[in-house]
Amino acid sequence: MATRGSDLARRQASLVQSSLESRRRTVTLTEVSTRGDEIRDELIHRLGKTGAFVRSLDEKVLAGDVEAAVHSMKDMPTEMPDALVVAGVPERAPAGDVLVTPEGDELHQLPPNAVVGTSSLRRTAQLNANRPDLEVVPIRGNVDTRVQKLLAPTLQREHEARMESDSDDAFDQTADEWFETLSELEREALGRNVDTAFDAIVLAEAGLKRIGLLDQLATTRLDRREFVPAPGQGAIAVTATDSDVIDTIKTAVDHPQTRIETTVERTVLETLGGGCIAPIGVHAILQGSHVKTHVRVLASDGSEEVKSTRDIPVRDHAREAESFAHDLREQGAATLIEEAKQTATETDE
Repeated sequence: MATRGSDLARRQASLVQSSLESRRRTVTLTEVSTRGDEIRDELIHRLGKTGAFVRSLDEKVLAGDVEAAVHSMKDMPTEMPDALVVAGVPERAPAGDVLVTPEGDELHQLPPNAVVGTSSLRRTAQLNANRPDLEVVPIRGNVDTRVQKLLAPTLQREHEARMESDSDDAFDQTADEWFETLSELEREALGRNVDTAFDAIVLAEAGLKRIGLLDQLATTRLDRREFVPAPGQGAIAVTATDSDVIDTIKTAVDHPQTRIETTVERTVLETLGGGCIAPIGVHAILQGSHVKTHVRVLASDGSEEVKSTRDIPVRDHAREAESFAHDLREQGAATLIEEAKQTATETDE
């Protein structure tokens, strides 16, 4: 089974591996490097079209080198080769975003012109719409790398102050004693050189939870009505081509509620168009016989938006999601998406 080599990707793949092995299936994980992993200095939305973290894995499946691949669903393009099937969608982790700061500040508590890091066009537009005064700047790297970039300046100032103090009363611990109290992540951050001092970063709650950092950091959840998550955020998708493999994976890992919710989200995204080129948030929650679906489409700078919520009947959720997206396009979403695409094209030139 193919997976990316990052800590988060391997943990997600291990969840699927464990579910399959509990049904007496032997599963071997194969690390595959993707274009998104290899081009470190480019923003995600400039790595070609959607699928920068996906294609290399699925090519292994299509070639018969592996039987399945594990993806973060939010990274997956809505268009897939005909032979490839999303065989399994495990139960989703929390779908929303969190604000991470050294001290646990909420968004409204950040000082004017605070520097906030994100590599996402959607998060950038949503931050600009909520706090136009913020300086939103790109940040790349795996989840732990981004966290280290945030924590590094604060930890380094603390360490320097302790090293330079000539008073035993200034601190309750020496620099060496204080260092021993730091987590491995904090120790690595202390030695990291950073070009930008971030006041905060925005990350997916699911990623932090899966790599065990959520309880170690000062985070606040961002309101999902304003910071509408990316379609499929928090969900895992397992792709395959062989019918027997598909049946095995579906039986072992598929979670019906998550399957319905993510189908609605991805159908809306596909119908709207834009992929990762436009700031689009879609979040669906199954509630009885309906799927409550929030959609927010923004201009790249957050100055304009089309936003709506609809209760979609479960019995025909895919078709109704498509209808919802068409209505949003007519309300102005299509114009915002085309303008975002044009902006992205001009940036690449």
